[in-house]
Amino acid sequence: MPVAAIVTLLIVAVLVLALAAYLLRVILILNDVNDTLGKVTFGVRAIAHRTEPVGVVVGEINANLGAVAGALEALVASATPATQAVAA
Repeated sequence: MPVAAIVTLLIVAVLVLALAAYLLRVILILNDVNDTLGKVTFGVRAIAHRTEPVGVVVGEINANLGAVAGALEALVASATPATQAVAA
């Protein structure tokens, strides 16, 4: 076998090994990214689960505040004529 053929085969082998090492590194990086994305997804789902009842609670608070506002308006309306009678 000529020397040029052996050198060519060695260069091809080195290139194939370099490409394999590069692809192995990419696989490891993608595994790390996949793990991180799994943790982020889990965290987002946990946050979504914990904030689900906020809508219901806000509706209840709004209903209570409506009742308080009505009671305060009635109190102001009942106190206003007495104040005007004393001033006159």
